[in-house]
Amino acid sequence: MSIKTNKSFAKRLKVTRTGKILSRKPGQNHFNAKERSRASTKKSRMARVFMDNKSRSLFLANS
Repeated sequence: MSIKTNKSFAKRLKVTRTGKILSRKPGQNHFNAKERSRASTKKSRMARVFMDNKSRSLFLANS
């Protein structure tokens, strides 16, 4: 039996052409009125997710 991918987690990630895994930065849902514009701009960008090689290869193979 093969290992199943956690689909709810996989939908939050994006894999680039070169194989980097990106995700949205946390803390952007609410309470943003007090935040500086520079901070909200930084959070709007995608952040790279670092995984060990075993879990990364499993994720790329199953998704």
